[in-house]
Amino acid sequence: MNIERVKTLLTKLAVDEEVVVVPAKPAVEADEEKGIEAREAVPARTEIRPAIHDTDYAAKGFHLEVSVAPADVVAAAGILDEDGFFLEAVTGVDWIKEGRLEVVYDYSRWEAPFRVVVRTRVDRDAPEVPTISGVMPGANWHERETHDFFGVVFTGHPDLSPLLLPEDADFHPLRKDFSA
Repeated sequence: MNIERVKTLLTKLAVDEEVVVVPAKPAVEADEEKGIEAREAVPARTEIRPAIHDTDYAAKGFHLEVSVAPADVVAAAGILDEDGFFLEAVTGVDWIKEGRLEVVYDYSRWEAPFRVVVRTRVDRDAPEVPTISGVMPGANWHERETHDFFGVVFTGHPDLSPLLLPEDADFHPLRKDFSA
């Protein structure tokens, strides 16, 4: 395994991402009767999440984290496949306040254990990511499950029929605005 080669190749795909750290607070008008002092609006604070960085395996459970554009998830899968990585899981995260969904790919190796997390964010109203099932055939069921629970459409997928939900399901139960 040449992890430095993998890092170099993934760095070419990586994109820094703005992350909202503290939500905005609206301005407050003074109200002497209620004892409320006037306060100016506080804008949301954002920070830039590094596109690729090493992590503390003992604390995080993975060695390397990479953020890529949705169009580059297939290229990232190819790089990791060439170096002997296999796909552990594909899942989603609903960032409802940001109007985004995150698709998370977990990769690992049998020899010389090393875990890599690849993340991409898409618009929550039109969540589309290319399928990686052509590179990693095991992604087929993982992508179907993520489609069921989060509504992410994996373009080019051979069969996005429901895996765990009823055929006529028109809901995505792991989205934060889902109610039973």
